[in-house]
Amino acid sequence: MSDQLSSDLASLKIDRSAPRPKGKSPVGAIVGVLLLLGAAGAGYQWGLPALQSAVFKTEVDTTEVITMSPAQASVELTSTGYIIAQRDSAVACKVMGKVKAQHVRQGSKVKQGDVLLEIDPADQNASIATAYSQAAAARARIQTAKATLAEIQQQARRAQSLAQEGIGPKGAADDLFARAASLQEQVKASEAEAKASDSLVAALKVNLGNFTILAPIDGTVINKPPEVGEFVGPQPAGVAIDMGGVQIADFSSLMVETDVPESRLSQIKMGGPTEIVLDAFPSKRYRGKAVEVTPTVNRTKATVTVKVAFVDENEGVLPDMSARVSFLSGELDKAAMQAPPKTIVPGTALVDKNGSKAVYRLESGIVRLTPVTLGPAFGTGFEVQSGVSSGTRIVNNPPADLADGQKIKERNAG
Repeated sequence: MSDQLSSDLASLKIDRSAPRPKGKSPVGAIVGVLLLLGAAGAGYQWGLPALQSAVFKTEVDTTEVITMSPAQASVELTSTGYIIAQRDSAVACKVMGKVKAQHVRQGSKVKQGDVLLEIDPADQNASIATAYSQAAAARARIQTAKATLAEIQQQARRAQSLAQEGIGPKGAADDLFARAASLQEQVKASEAEAKASDSLVAALKVNLGNFTILAPIDGTVINKPPEVGEFVGPQPAGVAIDMGGVQIADFSSLMVETDVPESRLSQIKMGGPTEIVLDAFPSKRYRGKAVEVTPTVNRTKATVTVKVAFVDENEGVLPDMSARVSFLSGELDKAAMQAPPKTIVPGTALVDKNGSKAVYRLESGIVRLTPVTLGPAFGTGFEVQSGVSSGTRIVNNPPADLADGQKIKERNAG
């Protein structure tokens, strides 16, 4: 039994002389694990922001590139409005008919009394000729009635004389006198008819003047007049259908009509200087002055309309143009008026990218990194020479991780 136990114990000894089996080193496994962890960390570090920018919208504050003039420092109030002609006229035809001749075109300058249109008067001339004929016929009937009356009166006197001498019947004389009285009434009726025909001729002649459309004021034709052959007529009240009128505006009476908040009306001074900038010519400025505050208040908007007149020539200004009016604390000098307005970008919107200045421009819910060329400093911003234009919406105080093409959401936007 002991021999068997000794033999079993001997079999459990480790043979130190046997060759060591081949296998993987644990160091390689450790290195592989470390590489996988590093790749995961790098993916988290760099891939997560890209994923967030593609899926989630970053909230940002926005601002706008603006145009500022040297007069900006003296601006007390700014409002917008439209160019309105204070003297204009919508010339409508008083009669119906076809246009025979067109003497003006859109944009033509006219003087009071100038011929604008001629309406074909053929029907009117025919009516006048008919009235003349009726008047002539009435006069002919007068002459005939007078001749018959004279004859009957002579016969009545002769019959009366014979009756007095007892030669003829007295009744015959009475009948002739009665007929003479009837003829006298016929003469009066024919004379009245002739006067009526003359009055009709006069009225038709007056109406004939309505077939020639004249300019009631000096001004410029601002609509397209009806062409030759077009049918025109009177403009019914309350009907928007154009019946072929001509619209004239006096450009020398152009003013800006702007709505000013009722609460700030005290800042408007009659005769006070203003600066007018038109949307059509943003680089050009006009001197103006406040000339009238309309005596009505819009209760819905709590505004009052103020009229601003041009001080200088208003060449190129057209009715219904949009305008921005700045009410100033002092008069602008000539040098300030000639200085062009500057396009200004806020300094807080600028970022440094690749050694140059840029802004993040808003475009349909995403941002576009846009390089800009800057000029001199202007207040808290800089003059922009290229890259963006006035009115461009940009990101203000952009986050450090904001990227080109990233989706954004405007903070406090509805």
